[in-house]
Amino acid sequence: MAASDRSQAGAGDSILEPLCFPEQPEPSPCPGLDCPSSAPLACLFCPESVPSHQKDALLKHLLLQHKLVIADVKLIADLSQYLLYWKGRFLEQPVEDFCSVIKTNSTGPVEKQENYYLLCDVLPEDRVLREKLQQKRLEEVLEQQQKEREDATFHRPCMFCNEEFTGNRSSLLNHMAREHSFSIGLPDNIVYCNQFLDTLQNKLDSLQCLYCEKTFRDKITLKDHMRKKSHRRINSNNREYDRFYVINYLELGKTWEEVQSEDDRELLEDGDDDWSDWQAHPVSAVCLFCEHQSETMDQIYTHMKDVHGFDLHKLRLELNLHFYQQVKLVNFIRRQIHQSRCYGCDEKFESRQDVLQHIGTAGHVMRLPDMSTWNQPQYYFPTYENDALLCTLSDSDEDEAGADVSHSDGIPVISEDISNLRAIKQTSVLNQLLKHRGACS
Repeated sequence: MAASDRSQAGAGDSILEPLCFPEQPEPSPCPGLDCPSSAPLACLFCPESVPSHQKDALLKHLLLQHKLVIADVKLIADLSQYLLYWKGRFLEQPVEDFCSVIKTNSTGPVEKQENYYLLCDVLPEDRVLREKLQQKRLEEVLEQQQKEREDATFHRPCMFCNEEFTGNRSSLLNHMAREHSFSIGLPDNIVYCNQFLDTLQNKLDSLQCLYCEKTFRDKITLKDHMRKKSHRRINSNNREYDRFYVINYLELGKTWEEVQSEDDRELLEDGDDDWSDWQAHPVSAVCLFCEHQSETMDQIYTHMKDVHGFDLHKLRLELNLHFYQQVKLVNFIRRQIHQSRCYGCDEKFESRQDVLQHIGTAGHVMRLPDMSTWNQPQYYFPTYENDALLCTLSDSDEDEAGADVSHSDGIPVISEDISNLRAIKQTSVLNQLLKHRGACS
């Protein structure tokens, strides 16, 4: 069945928000990401333009000179493209056709009354534009991250000991976590890694503590301060770091601080680097087909293969799936099973038990639909927001062996919990994006 047919068939029972496995805490929401592009920002009405970092100056110009206010500017993924689009539309039709009109001093004399215009996503055309810009940014960021994951030409010295590292970026990041107790998270959760490390290096070169951001007189004093105060981490309140974590692009209104806060509250205050008592939390990954949970990935993969006949490793090799394709496949299967729908033939059943019985008897366990059905952007987003299975996917068997904590050599990397993504909020443009993409697929 074609992807469009499946989307229409499932429109009535589509999932608008990620589900959640039992016994997992739900995080609270926090402010969104504001990451402007480097293109100049053009006025909607006149030849005036400003560099991207002078966004506030342009917004002030629009307000004072043209009486126009743009709502929720921080949630616009690419303000430059947004302004160019509306500049063209305002040349075609009057501004009143698109904006809400706000009359000031409405009870006073006519000569003192002024009309202000509000451009916001209440207008369907504006909302669609914001959705497209957000989708474009997400795809660009994920493409960039995939390139960095596969890049074998990375070369950079450690910012603490100047030891040289060549190859995959993970070698340097794991070294800093192991040897210097400085972790910025799992490499696969980071994007624009070189720019991130440049930012941190510039702060250290300026004799600035990465956590409290105080400046010291020399490197020795700075080093002793960061060690004694357990400041060998970055400041989670500094929004400058938001753009380097992929989670900030997945949902508008989510910052890096929410992900890291629970990991940074209980650091040792004596400055010791003794990790002998460090213990990893159980993974507790859940089977794709039933409620069985396992504390190691080997166990959950073995369970799915022996009990349900589903071999994810085999599918990955046969279809040559890279990391993000595996993510989309897992999310697609979870969604179909949750909706009591066979992912192989798209037949709908009354209950989960019925669809599982059908999949087994019909031999559809290893039968996947055409890749165009599930290899779609909406399946970047987890069906279950705390799906630990997504954290174990990799591009190679070597990566999986290295990612298993029980087989590691004691590298104490504190990762962002990307399995604990918050449900897409009703007010987010991504919520409508998923419905729009699903209907048009």
